[in-house]
Amino acid sequence: MKKKLLFVTVFAYTGIFASVLTIQESIDKTLANHPDIKSLVLNIERSKKAYDSIFADYLPQVVFQAQYNPVQTFVMPSSGSFNTIDDDGWNAGASLKQKIWDFSKTSSAVDASKRDEEISKLSLKEAKALMAYKVKSLYKTMIVQKKAVEVRKKDLQTKVAYYDQAKALLKQGLKTQADASRFLSSVYAAKDELAIAKSLYEKAKTSLSLCMGEKIEDDVELEHELLNQKYNFDEDTQKEVLNNNYQLKISSQNIDKNMFVYKSTKASHYGSVDAVASYNHFDTLNRYDSKLVGISLSIPIYSGGRVSAQTQKAQIGMQIAKEQKASKLLALKDEMSGLLIDIKRYNKTIEAKKAQIVAAQKTKNVLEARYEEGLTTYIEVLDAVSVELNAKLGLLQTYYSKSMAINALEYLKGKI
Repeated sequence: MKKKLLFVTVFAYTGIFASVLTIQESIDKTLANHPDIKSLVLNIERSKKAYDSIFADYLPQVVFQAQYNPVQTFVMPSSGSFNTIDDDGWNAGASLKQKIWDFSKTSSAVDASKRDEEISKLSLKEAKALMAYKVKSLYKTMIVQKKAVEVRKKDLQTKVAYYDQAKALLKQGLKTQADASRFLSSVYAAKDELAIAKSLYEKAKTSLSLCMGEKIEDDVELEHELLNQKYNFDEDTQKEVLNNNYQLKISSQNIDKNMFVYKSTKASHYGSVDAVASYNHFDTLNRYDSKLVGISLSIPIYSGGRVSAQTQKAQIGMQIAKEQKASKLLALKDEMSGLLIDIKRYNKTIEAKKAQIVAAQKTKNVLEARYEEGLTTYIEVLDAVSVELNAKLGLLQTYYSKSMAINALEYLKGKI
């Protein structure tokens, strides 16, 4: 019997803690399973291969070629005249080309590709931070709506009690049918608001479940204390955001990338110097080997304006990248300032809502007693109940808004 009791106790204990879903667990599972994150991981691999492709221009380029002609006409001079003969022939050989100098065209292209790889990595980190922010939003929406459901249930119980009381007083002739009807109407309204709160909770739970890639149990426990999130204002907050924000880092890398693209395109005007070597064996009318070792110089003289247009395009792209960074910097400072102002305001709103709840509860208690004595009307009682309910829901919403503003700052700082 003792063993059975111990087993049941352990099972119940394990079951309770197995249904707890932490916010960190939600974030980890989302980052591990979300297709957007997986696609960005693959994008990093693609950018690495693009880098390898461009870097290959540094390395020797070896080509093997072969040709066989079943019928080929050969011309042979003889005594001032030309004789022709048809015969088969073939040749095979290999050629090597090694870049010596191209005025930094290749090195600049390699540097630009490296910046692409860095941008891909930063984009992944940015996406993870944004996804974490989204998960936090859904998780805390679940907390708020779960608490709202509890508040709505208590409100419904209160109004049902008022309705039952009004019916009893109606039978005693102490109240009118209007009292009972009005309280009954408030009961239906409370049921509707409770259903809305439940649906909002289910929506948030479903969205979070889809992000995580697994089902969230109906009786899941959440970290409710997360709503009362503290934030210490620091003079270095702005500096931390500007130093760590991934969007700004991406913009900086994009400027560097466009600068190297411009340098590479500009260097195309000057051509390149290459070392060349080849070996071929010919078997036609005669058999012989052909060898070549040397240096080649290639300079574009006229390309129809293509090279100049590409250079100007790259230069404009570099200027655009600089302006885009400046624009993001302004937007970032504006958003950050707004969030800091909001957090300070939410702190004052929370204090006001708490005081309002205390005052509303006292007022409701007095009016309930007066209503039973016939000294006040049902309208005043319902107004007092409504004020208390709105204050409680407003406090929940303010806690949520403050917490999300803090999370938004963490996202701007690049924190996951």
